Amino acid sequence: MYLEPPPKRFRKNQVEMSSSARSRPLFPPVKPSAFRYLPMEIVRYVDGRSACRWRLEVVDEGVVLPFGQGPDFCDYLGCREAILVEDGGTYHLFYDGAGPKGWLACLAVSKDLRKWERLGPVLDFGAPGEPDARSASAPWTIRAEDGTWHMFYLGTPNCSPAPDLVPAFPYLTLKARANSLRGPWLKQREVRPFGVKPGTFRESTASPGAILRHGGEYLQFYSGAVCTMPDSEPSAGTPDLAEAKAARRPGGPGALRTLGLARTRNLDGPWHVEDEPILPLREQIENSSLYFEESIATWFLFTNHIGCAADPGQPRCHEYTDAVWVYWSRDPTRWNPNHKAVVLDGKSCSWSKRCIGMPTVQKVGDRLAMLYDAPGGDSTDHMRRSIGLAWIELPLGLPSEA
Repeated sequence: MYLEPPPKRFRKNQVEMSSSARSRPLFPPVKPSAFRYLPMEIVRYVDGRSACRWRLEVVDEGVVLPFGQGPDFCDYLGCREAILVEDGGTYHLFYDGAGPKGWLACLAVSKDLRKWERLGPVLDFGAPGEPDARSASAPWTIRAEDGTWHMFYLGTPNCSPAPDLVPAFPYLTLKARANSLRGPWLKQREVRPFGVKPGTFRESTASPGAILRHGGEYLQFYSGAVCTMPDSEPSAGTPDLAEAKAARRPGGPGALRTLGLARTRNLDGPWHVEDEPILPLREQIENSSLYFEESIATWFLFTNHIGCAADPGQPRCHEYTDAVWVYWSRDPTRWNPNHKAVVLDGKSCSWSKRCIGMPTVQKVGDRLAMLYDAPGGDSTDHMRRSIGLAWIELPLGLPSEA
């Protein structure tokens, strides 16, 4: 989930597309060369945030789930935050549907990743005053040994004004469970896995991410962020991160974002959360999806990068999701910020030339499928996003100098 108070000025970037245009690429597909990684020109961001020097090549197939076709208008203003789960030969795609009352976790199912049956929302809004009163979205799931499915979803009591109703921080991690991915999902109000903490990288948000079993415990790669808007200084007596102080300068970012690691042995219990992130805040990343390449015993972490551009006349630079990045490590608990590459951006996407949203990956035969969201064209808007599909050849390797 992209963390920023959604200003009205973003609406000028919205792109209106017909239903036929939304279902086909706007630009010819970009095919890769024979090399898996290529060196790339380093992007120079206006605030000096981190950038990649490698590109992992992909084949982009274009839009597979256009917005505006869900039941009861559940995604009439957008589909985003794709989260893919395969079970029993069926692909289950959880995504955030921007509907008439706000953003809710919706479900679509498919046998081939191209033709989808939309089933509508799987969660509902909480009552006024509850932590998911304005959004219950971005659900990550894992099946326990007894067959029960456990869901960790994003809840927030805040959102932007209508009609967009974009979820606003704090983003919180909440819990539900079910016997089937299709539900019904029972919210577990008594379970609070982890939360925000002042004076840390998860000061403003601690939202859920990919979950895996490792070393006898569960690991969750969650998103943390610190708001750096001009009026976001902590109250007296609360520590302030040095990075956050520096970022509050005029023209700086609206938030600093990265990933953290949480651990538990009990999916219905609390999680142990480290106060230090797994990657520095300067990486400006959020959301996670992991793949383990057995041939080289290496983990690959796919994540969403937030880019920025100068925005004269505004107190902050203009930030938007500009690329999918991947990091690699032999140890899923330790990551090197230099070991990364761009996977998909405006140069390699066939239909969205500036803005690329959250990725999710799944092995399909001898390829890795990657679903992602984007608004299309030159838009950088939060709204009217659709979900696209790209392919990465397997097995994955590493750059020659890595």
